[in-house]
Amino acid sequence: MTTLSTGRMNRRLATDKVVKGISTTFAVIALVLLFWIIWTLLYNGLSAMGLSTFTNDAFGRPQGLMNAIVGSLLQVGIATVIATPIGVLAGTYLAEQGKGSWIAEAIRFVNDVLLSAPSILIGLFVYTLIVIPMGRFSGWAGVIALAIIILPVVLRATEDMLRLVPTQLREAAFALGASHWTVVSSVQWKAARAGILTGLLLAIARAAGETAPLLFTAFGNPQFTANLNSPMATLPVQIFNLTLSADPSSIALAWAGALIITLGVLALNITSRLIIALGQRK
Repeated sequence: MTTLSTGRMNRRLATDKVVKGISTTFAVIALVLLFWIIWTLLYNGLSAMGLSTFTNDAFGRPQGLMNAIVGSLLQVGIATVIATPIGVLAGTYLAEQGKGSWIAEAIRFVNDVLLSAPSILIGLFVYTLIVIPMGRFSGWAGVIALAIIILPVVLRATEDMLRLVPTQLREAAFALGASHWTVVSSVQWKAARAGILTGLLLAIARAAGETAPLLFTAFGNPQFTANLNSPMATLPVQIFNLTLSADPSSIALAWAGALIITLGVLALNITSRLIIALGQRK
């Protein structure tokens, strides 16, 4: 009996070592690929980046990315402002009141469809809904398309993170006489904020790198403009257009644009982590 148990334990230890070795190997491969991508972006992007990249538009000499940077900031920023409160409130409703409700099941079904839908379909939907009736491409159409992309990710992250909050926290707050709204806003959201914020950042990162839906909505504009009623440039679309050029300087500028997007997402992640860490110390 003792020999059998020892043999079973040895097999389990051997299996554990094999699984750990495979996991470590794939983790190292993933890190190598990540650093390879970052190094390639830095090597090609830094050499093409200069002051004119941030001060000139596509008609400038030398041409720059100011129009695309401002366009991306405006459209992604406004889309985030629109989608975040809707996603957080809808996710909270599903976590708090959505058990056994057909409305909640319908919302989850539609949300799952949006999560899995190709972004180009969202662009075509907004094109049919806004661009055709307005008779022109516009920054607002791009904002709506990006908001539709951000919304389902925030909603799902909010619901999942709120479900992970220990029930004892809710019960303790209710036992102290707190209202349902106070429990949700001061206990549930506070406990789940790191996960919700992480989901939001993933959604912003995805929206910031989208190209296909913006080709059908904001379209692009080689000139600088902050007017959301007109076609507006974005970094992904500008990079796409630059890569179609045979001019080496345009290809180099596309590398600079890719590096700017990557550094922006990285800065967003680091800032959010710092905010969460500072909040947990208080």
